[in-house]
Amino acid sequence: MISIAPSILSADFAHLATEIAKAEEGGADLLHVDVMDGHFVPNITLGPPVVASIRKFTELVLDAHLMIEEPSRYVDDFIRAGVNWISVHAEADRHLNRTVAYIQDRGIRAGVALNPATPVQALEEILPDLDFVLVMSVNPGFGGQRFIPAALEKIRKLRGIISSNGYKARIEVDGGIGPANLGEVLEAGAEIIVAGSAVFHAAAGVSAAVRELKQIARRQTSVLEAT
Repeated sequence: MISIAPSILSADFAHLATEIAKAEEGGADLLHVDVMDGHFVPNITLGPPVVASIRKFTELVLDAHLMIEEPSRYVDDFIRAGVNWISVHAEADRHLNRTVAYIQDRGIRAGVALNPATPVQALEEILPDLDFVLVMSVNPGFGGQRFIPAALEKIRKLRGIISSNGYKARIEVDGGIGPANLGEVLEAGAEIIVAGSAVFHAAAGVSAAVRELKQIARRQTSVLEAT
């Protein structure tokens, strides 16, 4: 099943509740919440208080992407704020096994994110334990960037490893994805699609943009199932 996860990084924060409601109306499966600390990435976004506010007006799964140094120090804060999924970066956490186990022990789905220049091999030891892998198809820090084509091969490699070993991890992809390239990203093996600008900056509106992505995903799923 393909899931569409609008990234609120690209939303209008002055009308965040309305923006999220429109994404829900369009059929969004979860909300991607980008957390940046100004150290691990060159930008600062939001923290647990904003997440707690979002939790009050949506029942969608909240997918927290922690682009921060020492993420294990803040996991409990985000869990208390109401997130359902948490991903930490392989490049930012020296003790991935401990952090992943800690997250999962609290009933939260745990993932590990990979920057574009980080190889799939970095996950060799932790992949069997993960609920999902987040492949960054842009260098993290800002929305609206162009998709890095090399991410497609990384997705294919991950899909091959996961499928051949029967691992449970789903593949999430974040960065520069829209209607024009969604099909090839799905064909490579992605299952969870993060879309920011393609949703919240779409000329047709937020709801229509989500519906379009869902339609493309359904068509691509039918094609893949038929082959």
